Parts: sequence; structure tokens; C-alpha cells
Amino acid sequence: MNPPPGEAFSNFTAFAMKPVTLASRYANNDTNEKALVKIQENLSLVMEPTITNWNHIGATKGGTQRTLVITPVVSEIKFIGGAARFWVGPAAGSSAVIMRVTITEKETGKTIATPEFYSSAGAWSGSWTIGGTDNAMLGRIATRVTDYLIKNYASPVGGPTGSQ
Repeated sequence: MNPPPGEAFSNFTAFAMKPVTLASRYANNDTNEKALVKIQENLSLVMEPTITNWNHIGATKGGTQRTLVITPVVSEIKFIGGAARFWVGPAAGSSAVIMRVTITEKETGKTIATPEFYSSAGAWSGSWTIGGTDNAMLGRIATRVTDYLIKNYASPVGGPTGSQ
């Protein structure tokens, strides 16, 4: 389990979510870059309207502006694409992804939370689905992140780290 953040996200008046990035050792790899695009699409689908709503709510609050900055980084990834699944099958191995999210207060630089998320897809299941479970893994990691962010808006409660 990820521990609760230092405070509820609803204490902030403005919110910004940076694009997902890859750790440098995994960048410049076409398969990883394609996986990153899918993770970003899945995160954006839920978080763009959520952030818009939170910013709207924050704009109605009085007092000092406090901005919460959400910075997601894929720190480790092994993604087996559909072509590799088709030609090599389970011999290509399992897929896995670890994402770390740093959540900070922009004005002070104070770290509010640093949750970590994990998801994987098995070699055999990936083979039988010709990469379907590998691709589903990218959606699951995004769901874990969005669930954590949304659940910690009203009060700091933490949340699950991973899913299979």
C-alpha cells in the first residue's frame, strides 16, 4: 500500500499534471515510447477532466493560492509488443512497469506524496492474447495512479501500489 499523502489534495486551489516521462535508461526505445503514449492516453482520459474540475473548485476558494504539481515518471519498464508476442510468444518474457509519482506544492517545493505503482502481464497470458494482456497492463498502471489521486482528494487515505 502507498501511504497517505501529507494532506488532502482538496486543500490546494490549483492543480497541474505534467506529462508522463520515461527514466532516461528506458527512453529512445520505440517499444517503450509507444507504451508511454498509451499510459499517457489512459491517464489523460481520467485526469484531464478531473484536474479541470479541481481547478474550477479551487478558483472558488478564497485565501492563498496553493498549487499541487503531479509529476509521473515511468521509472522501470519492460513492455513486450504484439509483434514480439506473435513471433516469439512466451519466450519474450513478461511485461512489467513501475511508475513513481512525485506530488509537490509548487509555491514551497514541499513534497506532499511520492506514491509508487506497479503492474505486470505474464509471458504465457501475453502469448495467448497476442499482446492483449501486455497492453491491458498499461491501462492498469494508469488506473492505479488515477485511483490514488482521486481517492486522496477529499482526505489523505493512501492507496494500492500494484495490480496484476
